[in-house]
Amino acid sequence: MPVFILSDKIAFPPPHLSRSDGLLAIGGDLSQERLLLAYRMGIFPWFSEDEPIIWWSPDPRLVLFPEEIRVSKRLRRTIRKNTFHVTTDTAFSQVITACAQAKRRDDQGTWIVDEMIEAYCRLHESGFAHSAEAWCDGELAGGLYGISLGKSFFGESMFTRVSDASKVAFVKLVEHLKESSFDIIDCQVRTNHLVSFGAREIPRKSFLKQLARSVDKPTKIGKWAF
Repeated sequence: MPVFILSDKIAFPPPHLSRSDGLLAIGGDLSQERLLLAYRMGIFPWFSEDEPIIWWSPDPRLVLFPEEIRVSKRLRRTIRKNTFHVTTDTAFSQVITACAQAKRRDDQGTWIVDEMIEAYCRLHESGFAHSAEAWCDGELAGGLYGISLGKSFFGESMFTRVSDASKVAFVKLVEHLKESSFDIIDCQVRTNHLVSFGAREIPRKSFLKQLARSVDKPTKIGKWAF
């Protein structure tokens, strides 16, 4: 499949035209209008510093259905201890910056470049991007962020400074999504960490069908609170 070059027009080629590795298009911008359209179509940006903006739609797609979350007995014990106080949308810029600064095992640096941070902070200010924060002794210990459209949540990244902090924040967020009747959490690509929570790969075709129904539902815009 060819790699599409985007113009100034806010549009994307159909996701099924992605290459086998999920690469769909290059170029465009990170405006709110383009980003929201991308997520609605099952497309997301992922690129490193000194690279153009690169857009992806992998097949298969890793997803977590909120009702299928698995939480280990050990983690449930940690949650019951109330070691962490979990909040939402109280420190979005701190969370995304910490995610960008987190060390990666492959030592390839971060894909959350300054341009991405600025774009997602704008989405947060507009009420589409949300964070979950785990606090320990008054300090930010871990967290995650993502995008909400309709009844879909698109997870982007997480970080932890204290063992289990991001896991606790993740579980609390998924419980909130389940209580709010969310259909699906997009985890993008397979990681053993997310699989351990019950995420599973489904064909892109199936994902896009479910996504289309889900994002067509009303979006709760604004700050969240547990």
